[in-house]
This record gives sequence, structure tokens and C-alpha cells, in this order.
Amino acid sequence: MPDLSKAGTFTLGDRPVHRLGYGAMQLAGPGVFGPPKDHDQALAVLRDAIAAGVDHIDTSDFYGPHVTNRIIREALSPYPANLTIVTKLGATRGDDASWNPAQSPDDLKRGVDDNLRNLGIETIDVVNLRVMHSPFAPAEGPIAEQFSTLADLQRQGLIRHLGLSNVTAAQVREAQGIAAVVCVQNLYNLANRDDDALIDSLADEGIAYVPFFPLGGFNPLQSNRLNNLAERLGATPMQVALAWLLRRSPNILLIPGTSSVAHLRENLAAAELELPEDAVTELNAITAS
Repeated sequence: MPDLSKAGTFTLGDRPVHRLGYGAMQLAGPGVFGPPKDHDQALAVLRDAIAAGVDHIDTSDFYGPHVTNRIIREALSPYPANLTIVTKLGATRGDDASWNPAQSPDDLKRGVDDNLRNLGIETIDVVNLRVMHSPFAPAEGPIAEQFSTLADLQRQGLIRHLGLSNVTAAQVREAQGIAAVVCVQNLYNLANRDDDALIDSLADEGIAYVPFFPLGGFNPLQSNRLNNLAERLGATPMQVALAWLLRRSPNILLIPGTSSVAHLRENLAAAELELPEDAVTELNAITAS
């Protein structure tokens, strides 16, 4: 098993977690819709992640919908005492597998109830508000009503900590005026580095940054450069991309997802990959390609 401690820990909410966690999105069917092709394999992936030391799982009840949370409950309940489960609200799935905004107070309250029921818990460790002013990238716009709704549910004891997803720096500040923010989850990787300044400011405040799609958005030239470097290092492109993210800032927490036990172990092995300085220089230059 990979030694996750080599990547260090960072506080998420009120708990230190390993910086390499697991994202459950791929446990659902194709297009993150419907049941998995192999239910038993989905259970095995989650159990293997816990056995490897993963103590941070990212999910959402709109994955499936309801599929990943029910699989998590079946595989892991009763949950390990040190496990932090993070979910997100703000969208629903249509019968045609569409992704639709669900941002009203009633939508958010219903989302919390669904997560609690399907995970089989009384309190959610962390809930991220997925902002949907633009579904594919952060876009300015008010979020006070939505975040205030979650803050009220937090005061009721249904949520321990609050986070944000798909947000701008201004929206982070707006939310912080309402309640504490413990994490921000946005698109960020070697080829998409718009959040550089945000990551650094969050690190100064002790707030976790959780990038998704570590290999998303690369053009062919960038992919070729990453592939060639990975080959020279005797690693996979995903391992190199994850190792670069771990090195980028100490507040970065990773949640690579997979539906394969072998791929899970391969991803987690990035915790042990030490990038030489010349490789880091080359990787830093990829964003400008």
C-alpha cells in the first residue's frame, strides 16, 4: 500500500486529513448517472481506499443521483472515526441526465436531508455550496442567500463545516462574512492555473483548496510534454500531475477518483513521488504552452 503520510496532512474543518483523498464521482454509472457497471468493484474501491489510509472522501448526492452516497454507506458504515466525508449541494439531475441548478433555500434543505439519509448519518462533516451562476467555470454573482441557508442548517447541527465550489475570490469573501469557510473546490491543474492567487491567499488563512480534474483541459502539446516527462520519471501522467499539485501549496488536498482498485492504488502512490527540481521547472512551464 502507498504511504499517504509522505504527502503530509492539512486541517479540513477541525480534523487533520491526509492530503491525498478519494473522489467518489466515478462510482456512479456513465455520465455520473445511474448505477455503476460493477457494484462489487465500487464497494471494493472504497474499502481499499480506507485500508490504504484515505480519511477524506468527496461525494455528492447528485452523483447518480443518490448512487454514490448509498454505495459509500454500504461499503463503509459504520464509518471510521477519523473519516471526513465532504459533499456538495446546488444541483440536481434530470431524468435525461442533465445537470440543473438547485439553489433555492428549499432545494438546499432538501439536499442536506437527502445526503443525511443516503449516507446514514446525523451530521455532515463538510458541505460545499456549488455555485451555479455558470455551470462550467466561476462567474461573479451573489451567493449570500444560498450560503446563509447552509449557515442556518449548520447552526441546527446538521452540518459541521461549510465550503464552496466553483467560486471566485469575491464570493469566498462574501461567504466569509456569513460563516467560516473551511475549503474551496475549483478547477485547477497544470494547464488551468487561474486560481494561483486564490490558492495562496487561502493558504495564508489556513483554508484548504481542493482542485478537481487534475488532467482536465490539456491541449495535445501540453499532454505530450506531461506524458514524456512522466515516462522519464517512471511514473504515470496522473501521478506526476498529482505530485505537482501536492508540491504547489501545502493547503492543497487531492481527491482523484476512479472505479478501479488498481487505478486507486496507482493514484495514491503519487504521495511517494518526489519530483526533481528540473521536472518541477518543466511542469511549471506547461501552463504557458
